[in-house]
Amino acid sequence: MKSPLLSLPGAVPAEGVDEGVAAHYGELFREQRALADGTGFVDLSHRGVVTVTGSDRLSWLHLLLTQHLSELPVGQATEALILSANGHIEHHLSLVDDGETVWAHVEPGTQDALIAYLESMKFFYRVEVADRTEDIAVVHLPAGSIAPVPEGVVVRETAHGRDLFLPRADLEAYAEGNGPAAGLLAYEALRVETHRPRLGFETDHRTIPHELGWIGSAVHLQKGCYRGQETVARVQNLGKPPRRLVFLHLDGSEVHLPVAGTPLHLASEGVEGRKLGFITTAVRHHELGPIALGLVKRNVPLDAGLIAGDTAAAQEVVVEP
Repeated sequence: MKSPLLSLPGAVPAEGVDEGVAAHYGELFREQRALADGTGFVDLSHRGVVTVTGSDRLSWLHLLLTQHLSELPVGQATEALILSANGHIEHHLSLVDDGETVWAHVEPGTQDALIAYLESMKFFYRVEVADRTEDIAVVHLPAGSIAPVPEGVVVRETAHGRDLFLPRADLEAYAEGNGPAAGLLAYEALRVETHRPRLGFETDHRTIPHELGWIGSAVHLQKGCYRGQETVARVQNLGKPPRRLVFLHLDGSEVHLPVAGTPLHLASEGVEGRKLGFITTAVRHHELGPIALGLVKRNVPLDAGLIAGDTAAAQEVVVEP
């Protein structure tokens, strides 16, 4: 869905999966600094919004998702995954329950497949699943923001800020009173800085939760059965994941950032050496310079210098090997 905020001065549209909102409004680093200082907002209205109502909503979702939800307190934010039978990540949900409804925002374009799966699992449970993407827009307020929340708007509050489930019809009016707007590139830079993985960016068809550090935050290890639990338990108790998420400081002298999928090699072996992983997201940060997240093989030495294409990359541990 195309956001009306693309009409704001300086707005440059995002591309790819994030099409429909602004990548930036003409001043990338100023927008990043504003978010880091707790001011402004980010238009995330392209994200899918799904609700679950009914008296069985929490106990039902508890059976399907990786998170412990049966006793989720009202207003407490959490996140959860849906896994394949083999334990691979299929969906990521950012959740909150308001006492009557579970609200979730998901990656753009994934809501249809998510709803189809949930509908197939309803059986006799007293639940109703709805796609609210057309009438509800997600707006992100950064940590430390003192911007007001309109009455009646559901809020999902985390250490990284607050997500508002705002009526889409109110989006322009909210922007007028709570600017400045920051684009998605600024939001992504802070996401990478804080090592937060994103479905479809840090994941591929074979990613398991352990590789991204989602054990604990999105996967609860002391709950009942759910699809893919056998893989989670086996890796947790008997083995190690084949890959691990890393944070990378990139050589700032390079003009271009390595694109997603750029192979990672040992710097000592060069681009002709063994492929040890790949870049997942690369951004320019207002203080740290060019940084990235990547996936590498678990046994890559922690102190090894890496190279992404022609760009040197120094790694920091996100997920322990």
